Amino acid sequence: MRILVLVFTYCITSHFSLAQLQVSSNGRYLVGPDGKPFFWLGDTAWELFHRLNREDAVYYLKDRASKGFNMIQAVALAELDGLDSPNPYGHLPLKDHDPMQPQEAYFSHVDFIIDEAAKLGIYIGFLPAWGDKIYKDSWGKGPEIFNPANARGYGKWLGQRYANRKNIVWILGGDRNPRGDQDLAIWRAMAAGIEEGTGGSNKALMTFHPQPNDLADGGSSKWFHNDAWLDFNMFQTGHCRENNVWDRITVAYNRIPVKPVLDGETIYEDHPVCFNAKDLGISSAYDVRKNAWFSVFAGSFGHTYGCHDIWQMYAPGREPVNGPHYSWKEALELPAAGQMRFLRHLMESRPMESRGPAQGLLVQNGQVNDHIQCTVGKGYVMAYSSQGRPIVLRMLPAMQSQSWIAWWYDPRTGKSRKAEIPEGLEQKTFRPPGSGYGQDWVLVLDDASAGYTDPGWKQ
Repeated sequence: MRILVLVFTYCITSHFSLAQLQVSSNGRYLVGPDGKPFFWLGDTAWELFHRLNREDAVYYLKDRASKGFNMIQAVALAELDGLDSPNPYGHLPLKDHDPMQPQEAYFSHVDFIIDEAAKLGIYIGFLPAWGDKIYKDSWGKGPEIFNPANARGYGKWLGQRYANRKNIVWILGGDRNPRGDQDLAIWRAMAAGIEEGTGGSNKALMTFHPQPNDLADGGSSKWFHNDAWLDFNMFQTGHCRENNVWDRITVAYNRIPVKPVLDGETIYEDHPVCFNAKDLGISSAYDVRKNAWFSVFAGSFGHTYGCHDIWQMYAPGREPVNGPHYSWKEALELPAAGQMRFLRHLMESRPMESRGPAQGLLVQNGQVNDHIQCTVGKGYVMAYSSQGRPIVLRMLPAMQSQSWIAWWYDPRTGKSRKAEIPEGLEQKTFRPPGSGYGQDWVLVLDDASAGYTDPGWKQ
């Protein structure tokens, strides 16, 4: 093997490791060593390692930590000419486009960012390479540099380098769907190399980030669900407003063996809707927000936010991809990014390990554009109404036997207010404080005996 000697001599010196995440015993969540569920709140910062210097990387990470993000998805061999356009210090990741010749100077910068993230309590969803390095397609830069042999060698090198950094979750794929056996062999070889390098599959939590696929495909589960290395399934539901994310999540959620499910890339904030700004406009905070709530209430163990200006780390002087409106620093303050913490806060305010989708409690769940999604856990029921339509719940025997406290939770502000419990033995109709486009509300019903605090956001 021609890979550099540093494979065998590199020594991890970081003292900022977070606890290694693992899959929960019920197969629905990620947990730490103490068994406490981990709510994944991610951001897609694909070009973080490639385009930001150390000062700017720390600035970005501190902002995301302050807004409640605990997972940043970033790519080592980046999409935007990542093999031939150097990082801010003039370093390229590979010598002669050869995965068996990674360059120490480039990866030292990657190390720095991973360690700074750990100091802030942030995990890194680490993509070894964007998918165009395996399958260029008509819109990728490439070049295609991987085969099964060097994919395994590169994966092993990365696995050895980062074996002792516990704030890494491995994400293969990189916005590509396997075309056939050759692509499948490459990704499986890279996964095997990572496992070998880290010292065993139990030390390398892994998933696969695909392109959007058909409703019945189940994201990554279409190809890899039965692979032992695939610890949880990931989707990309794309950049259109209506994507029936609840149905997509359900496909993977119901597959056997049970594995956690996550939407790892959905409509970005400030993105041309369906790449057609002329006819469909630019995505709003509401567009972004409702997909997050739909996904989590349908069974996701967390959610990944994204911003069109931030994934590419756009700044004046750079060629924009699909026309960003803001520099990445300005875009840090777009409203949906700050609102994602309210989703995490509500989920963490009630027991997560017992929670699951519960559409059977709804008498009606609306159409695609005004959908209602319901979830239930130990001692609580929650329903998200995307346009403030009345929420009509079946009062099942288990619900009738309990005394409930009702709240309206505002996804825009994280504030809550008491709600009245309507009359009705067989069903109850809850009417949100507002209705119409952009007026989304969450009904929270708590079993009074559970002693839960009010669900409002506490700064």
